[in-house]
Amino acid sequence: MIKGGKIAKIGKNLSDATATVVDGTGKHLSAGIIDEHSHIAAMSINEGGQSVTSEARIADNLNPEDINIYRQLSGGVTSSHILHGSANTIGGQTQLIKLRWGANDEDLKFAGADPFIKFALGENVKRTTSQSNNRYPDTRMGVEEVLNDAFDRALDYQKTLKANPSARRDLELEALVEILNKKRFITCHSYVQPEITYALRIGDKYGFKFNTFTHILEGYKVADKMKVHGSSASTFSDWFMYKTEVQDAIAYNAAIMQKVGLNVCINSDDAEMARRLNQEAAKVVKYGGVSEEEALKMVTLNPAKALHVADKVGSIKTGKDADVVLWTDNPLSIYAKVEKTIVDGIVYFDRTKDAEMSKKITAEKTRLIQKLLGEKRSGMPMGRPMPSFQTILTCGDHEHEDHMATIYENQNN
Repeated sequence: MIKGGKIAKIGKNLSDATATVVDGTGKHLSAGIIDEHSHIAAMSINEGGQSVTSEARIADNLNPEDINIYRQLSGGVTSSHILHGSANTIGGQTQLIKLRWGANDEDLKFAGADPFIKFALGENVKRTTSQSNNRYPDTRMGVEEVLNDAFDRALDYQKTLKANPSARRDLELEALVEILNKKRFITCHSYVQPEITYALRIGDKYGFKFNTFTHILEGYKVADKMKVHGSSASTFSDWFMYKTEVQDAIAYNAAIMQKVGLNVCINSDDAEMARRLNQEAAKVVKYGGVSEEEALKMVTLNPAKALHVADKVGSIKTGKDADVVLWTDNPLSIYAKVEKTIVDGIVYFDRTKDAEMSKKITAEKTRLIQKLLGEKRSGMPMGRPMPSFQTILTCGDHEHEDHMATIYENQNN
């Protein structure tokens, strides 16, 4: 029973005279899917001018009109962690959102969530394959030194503020001071064993934790170290062999890390894959023998834990936010379709209504095309057809830095 945007009761024979009853016979109800690593609903994601850009904020840059919000609701996603890109050793501040299609940018934000920031290691930062890198660092050891230098400066800044509270504010260093004081948390783009190891050492040196390693395709090699440090892992199910850094990746990575005792999430980093995160989680059952329940947690409860919002979302529990999904089949099945996606007790996707809207859109498109053809036949002046553009942003794991693909959508197609 859902009331006031919350899960009010769980059980059999529930009744409420004011309730709308949804017949779930033979269907599956799950908690909403949470994507720990996404780049949808943002106008741009990379501030690559220098290697430390912790003053930049995705929160200032949200695009509530991104159609991917609606498309991902159709795949059962209810929350997404919108990350800065990976061109920087220390990138911008992230933004956790709920997929409230139709809301403005401010109302997309997940209220009360802990603040996070994006870090990155490896090729995307040093960018040596681009042959045009005019910015330090050029090597993995340079990336490590950028981290050391940044937190040395943050410590000095913190001492200055204590001695002189009216000193000029430095927004770049303030974000790093928040990390030192455990008020802001890190999600870190990472691939290979040595860079993950030195990141852990830097965290230990300065007294903070790398909250989450994302991508982490060699996590199976350092899972024991990550467990001691206290990190979560957010990885792909079976993405690898798309660049040199990932040649040692294996499909058993998530299962191995989970069996070591890490909190493991499966993420998308891709607008299309996010619509199928349920199927990505199912691959972990195949590659590693993880139970269905634990696999489903990798896209629901586990990312909620990694993002410090497990008290609000991630499972179906009395008092939690009513972010739930009704599936036609077992969510881990390739045959499962989303019937309804509910966020805060509001139905944001309904497959029956979506089919009705599609018919109306097709009819309207046909009407407009016929009107255009009629005007052409009558001799009205015609303009050249112009495509509309949509920029899809991802973390850039296919190339040396953040990948940007432009979709050309023909107006008559």
